[in-house]
Amino acid sequence: MNSMKVKLDENMAQAHVEFLQQAGYAVDRVTDEGLSGADDDTVWQQVCAEERFFITLDLDFSDIRRFLPGTHPGILLLRSRHRSRQAVQEILFRVVHEQPLETLKGCLVVADEIQTRIRCPQ
Repeated sequence: MNSMKVKLDENMAQAHVEFLQQAGYAVDRVTDEGLSGADDDTVWQQVCAEERFFITLDLDFSDIRRFLPGTHPGILLLRSRHRSRQAVQEILFRVVHEQPLETLKGCLVVADEIQTRIRCPQ
């Protein structure tokens, strides 16, 4: 049982929380903290303060200059062509089964239906 702390953005579903909890992660959602509708900077400050690996669908978090690998706890951006809960879940499932999230700490990871691109600290 690992205890890596993960935070899901408000665009992620309760089903995603449950999947990650079953995989052994300590998960909470932005919405659990009354941060629904908060701007990205506010959410990001909270993620970093809690040192949680962040999972989101928000493309704003894909900017490698702003979110330089090694300067944060890690980001997993899920890019689903279909924004359905099931489509997102399938990508999340694939990433988690390819490698434990612990191995992605500090990295900026972009995953879609086909591939996972990982940018780790130099």
